[in-house]
Amino acid sequence: MIETRLLQYFLAIAREQGITRAAESLHVSQPTLSRQMKELEDTLGVQLFVRGRKQTTLTEEGRYFRARAQEIVSLMDKTESTLKADRNIVAGDIVIGCGETPIMAYLTELFAGIHEEFPDVHLQTFSGDADAVMERLDKGLVDLGLLLGPIRAEKYDYLDLPWQDEFGLLMPKDHPLTSKSTVTLQDMQEYPVSLPRQLAEGHELLGARVQDIKPRTVISSYNLLYNATFLVEQGVCLAFALDRLADVSGKRNLTFRPFEPAITVPAVIVTKKYQTFSPTVKLFLDRLQERIAANLPRA
Repeated sequence: MIETRLLQYFLAIAREQGITRAAESLHVSQPTLSRQMKELEDTLGVQLFVRGRKQTTLTEEGRYFRARAQEIVSLMDKTESTLKADRNIVAGDIVIGCGETPIMAYLTELFAGIHEEFPDVHLQTFSGDADAVMERLDKGLVDLGLLLGPIRAEKYDYLDLPWQDEFGLLMPKDHPLTSKSTVTLQDMQEYPVSLPRQLAEGHELLGARVQDIKPRTVISSYNLLYNATFLVEQGVCLAFALDRLADVSGKRNLTFRPFEPAITVPAVIVTKKYQTFSPTVKLFLDRLQERIAANLPRA
């Protein structure tokens, strides 16, 4: 079994791109570090580094191993921090994986109240599409996921949120459709469009409504909207997007129109079934359930 210490040594070399610099940062001798990395390569049966005169780089196998090593070390640090925490003190991290959604405002507002009460509670977020969030949830790298859509699988627990997001078209301010207060799916079919990656790849995002979304020309897809906004701003395409994700109030050449009839998508909190939460994460979930039960809007 590979020791965590060796993973940290390996990550230091990958970060510093050199044995000497890594040895200095780790406060170990260069010969010792070189020998242990050679033993690690022998154990794995692959070459992890290309050792040059001025720089040490990763092989393809080394890049793969770096990603896995980072996940393992992160999980170990998270576990150690949780176990060492004083049970009489509310402190530690809440790690949320989330898709792009304005509903995140409710969760951050909830965290703000907890942080004001318990200053040693911290929030970490990982942003990505549903596949990326679920992968990190499965590996224990996030405590919970905030996702959109009718997602259900037996190995997870779900907390339905009382808030929904609404889809529409993001477009340049001078686009012909801006003359309308709402748009239709038929309107969208007349123009090039950029779709969320899940929709572009045929994944379920909107339930039965997904069959209705048949744009004539899909010229791009995105997993996070920000980069797609530049295509829209330059008039290359429209974007099928959630309301309130892009800044349409500032100087950028962007505006948004909702669909009629409305296309909405529910939000859920996803956790691994039978997962044991740290006291800090349990407090967050308890406060969230209390807020849902009271049907409280945002402050």
